[in-house]
Amino acid sequence: MAALQIPEPILSRAEALAMERGISVSELVTELVEKEIRAHPTAEEQAANMEAILKLSGALSHLNDETPRINAIIEEEFEQIEPELWR
Repeated sequence: MAALQIPEPILSRAEALAMERGISVSELVTELVEKEIRAHPTAEEQAANMEAILKLSGALSHLNDETPRINAIIEEEFEQIEPELWR
């Protein structure tokens, strides 16, 4: 535990918000600090997130051949799409 100095106007609003939520001011401050920390990941967390994204995108690479195949089916079914109708 640590003691914090919070300006009175902010503390009053925090107390009111905590009361609305049915939690203590300490719980409110903890939630808000955790939210702020999650919003600003460390360089290590960012690297891990990017690694996961790249891993997932690589897992879908087999779908790269699907777009031309699907476009060919569409073109065959509808013969030709008129670009001016899609504007």
